[in-house]
Amino acid sequence: MTETFYRVGVIPGDGIGKEVVPHAQDVLDMVGSRFGFGFQWTRFDWSCELYASTGSMTGGSAVAELAEFDAIFLGAVGYPGVPDHVSLWGLLIPIRRQFRQCVNLRPVRLWPGVRTPLADRVPADIDFVIVRENNEGEYSEIGGRLYEGTPDELAVQQSIFTREGVDRVLRYAFELARTRPARHLTAATKSNGIIHTMPFWDERFETMAAAYPDVRIDKYHIDILAAHLVQHPNWFDVIVASNLFGDILSDLGPAVAGSIGLAPGANLNIDRSRPSMFEPVHGSAPDIAGQGVANPIAQILTGAMMLEHLGQSAAAETIESAVEKVLEAEKIRTADLSGTATTLEMTNAIVAALR
Repeated sequence: MTETFYRVGVIPGDGIGKEVVPHAQDVLDMVGSRFGFGFQWTRFDWSCELYASTGSMTGGSAVAELAEFDAIFLGAVGYPGVPDHVSLWGLLIPIRRQFRQCVNLRPVRLWPGVRTPLADRVPADIDFVIVRENNEGEYSEIGGRLYEGTPDELAVQQSIFTREGVDRVLRYAFELARTRPARHLTAATKSNGIIHTMPFWDERFETMAAAYPDVRIDKYHIDILAAHLVQHPNWFDVIVASNLFGDILSDLGPAVAGSIGLAPGANLNIDRSRPSMFEPVHGSAPDIAGQGVANPIAQILTGAMMLEHLGQSAAAETIESAVEKVLEAEKIRTADLSGTATTLEMTNAIVAALR
């Protein structure tokens, strides 16, 4: 008998988000019934489509409505005709900031049976986690334009790095590194070119490291770090980065591991005072939306991350094991994995593996 129910706010969003989210919900419901818990799903049709008709990503509703839920399950937002900064600042960033989701967590791994574009690499070589600062840094509203539309036009954008915000994400990254066998943390920086914020980031990293003598550390400028991630992915275990640098690495990492269609993600409120939001790394992919060919695995694994956060570790591991079994068999492949399977066929294969 199911005695535990989790209240989850669901935002399918745009494009393939509307296609993969229901399949991921089916998988989560199935696993929940096995482990004795269930979900009370509440759908919010907040999207670029809604923006086009109302001028608001939420149709005039307040993101504060999500405060009552145990978690938020997001598909993807963004669609042609609506500028990307509108969809990001009209929905995702307000949720991340209002609910103090200060850590964006994005694990990257090469799954058995998946082909990486890197020659001669095996799953043991690509298994790292990107910890991205999620509330401040380079993604700031402070700034503006002057003399707009004239030859003298200028734009100013300010980055915000607070000691509280930087220490918070660094501490999380050090604690995470402690739980992994390698106990290794790499910091992304650019202190040779960005003269104020990045030296400050480096100083806080070095200060924090003194409290974690059991964690091995190193530090790379973001440009060479990106190169090393391609040439030497086995060097990395946990990577901590500012908002912008973490965002960039979060796409490069899954590409190195074979497909962004396999990459889950989480926006974490680390003190659990407010709901966390779980979303895959990929976007709404309007080029394939409506065709039923999107890979649902990233959304399904995002659901597993949500279960882990909710304290259902065994259920999360069951989903991951089923995904691994399907990928390792190399029979069902969506287009991003050089196959022809549909979204439904991939989901059914994972469901069969769960059974």
